[in-house]
Amino acid sequence: MSDYDFDVIVIGAGPGGYVAAIRAAQLGLKTACVESRATLGGTCLNVGCIPSKAMLHASELYDEAASGKLAKLGIKAQVELDLDTMHGQRRDAVKGLTGGIEFLFKKNKVEWLKGHAAFIGKDTIDVAGKSYRARNIVVATGSNVTPLPGVEIDEKVVVSSTGALELAKVPGHLVVIGGGVIGLELGSVWKRLGAKVTVVEFLDQLLPGMDGEVRKEAAKIFKKQGIELKLSTKVTGVTVKGDKASVTVEPAAGGAAETLEADAVLVSIGRRPNTDGLALERAGLTVNKRGQIEVDHDLATAVPGIWAIGDVVPGPMLAHKAEDEGIAVAENIAGLTGIVNHDVIPGVVYTMPEIAGVGLTEEEAKERGEVKVGKFPMLANSRAKTNHEPDGFVKVIADAKTDRVLGVHIIASVAGTMIAQAAQAMEFGATSEDIAYTCHAHPTHSEAIKEAAMAVTGKPIHI
Repeated sequence: MSDYDFDVIVIGAGPGGYVAAIRAAQLGLKTACVESRATLGGTCLNVGCIPSKAMLHASELYDEAASGKLAKLGIKAQVELDLDTMHGQRRDAVKGLTGGIEFLFKKNKVEWLKGHAAFIGKDTIDVAGKSYRARNIVVATGSNVTPLPGVEIDEKVVVSSTGALELAKVPGHLVVIGGGVIGLELGSVWKRLGAKVTVVEFLDQLLPGMDGEVRKEAAKIFKKQGIELKLSTKVTGVTVKGDKASVTVEPAAGGAAETLEADAVLVSIGRRPNTDGLALERAGLTVNKRGQIEVDHDLATAVPGIWAIGDVVPGPMLAHKAEDEGIAVAENIAGLTGIVNHDVIPGVVYTMPEIAGVGLTEEEAKERGEVKVGKFPMLANSRAKTNHEPDGFVKVIADAKTDRVLGVHIIASVAGTMIAQAAQAMEFGATSEDIAYTCHAHPTHSEAIKEAAMAVTGKPIHI
């Protein structure tokens, strides 16, 4: 009999953890997954990616009808918001998907260990008072909301992304602290449903880390949609009185303070790795200055037999990055070759229009050498024009000497879907000419990628 209870124990059942557990089990390893939530799927499925997309989609449909956009298409309707039902369909989506993971655990014989995990030693953890020993332990505990010093989140008036999904009524004025992905997505939901929305961002532009031209264009689009932007502005205090909040702001460079009165305040300044309570020190592990667990190319930590993936390791905090790492780590544990190309991980902002990018920004690419850039406006794309979706563009960045594609950035209604083509092309080392000479179906939004690629080395046809 083995001294080990499992070949693999995965701590955390978010996108990285549950995928790692299923893949390990598929490879014949006796596998368990630790999760303290009542449902599987982690932040993403329960209170993040999935429920936010349910609200984004529903609010977009409401806005199309309520704003008169449908009337211009010859569709006349009397529109009424039923927020309770909208929340209900969001919860149904979450229930169906989290239940689906539980089914997959049973199908693949992954044992769910319910409770919080803490290391006892290098190969042993405690879960709900019981110890379990494994040949391999994968830390996949994800991330949580970064707090704003001096601001208490009560999930009623001052909310995190979790509370922002559960607001029982449309706030008269929503102040969003942070101009990143989550703040803009949830801010746009409530703007479409009738709230006044003000976004306060410390930096001089929205969407830190994205391509500079994309950031500027995004700001123009959000302003046009009626979202108030206070850039280069810092929050110095939030005071709650009853069901209202007062948010004190001032210019980041210094200057006169201003008070914003709000019905709800969304604190959305980023996320931090979830390592509290794991007792990593008992396993001989430490975290870096950002609270992350350092790993090598194979996703192994400094302690043999302990691995880490997802939001607790360096890199973008994205569910699909965690999923790919989950598959890779399971394959590495099984003696196969698991690989994640961290240079080709797309990022998407699910506003309307969507904003997506993969690879290097123009700024990053120019720091490395000479580049060629091709652009094509969605206004000139026949499908976007027909669908009354004129905002945005596609931008292809290629190496000036080799023509190899270094980055692609898109603002379009379906940018999140379009970016997959760019990522796959880059994974195979495509040149802009490769994309330009690939036949694209007409009429589709994706033709804009072809035209932008044509613009890198020659001339697009439709501008």
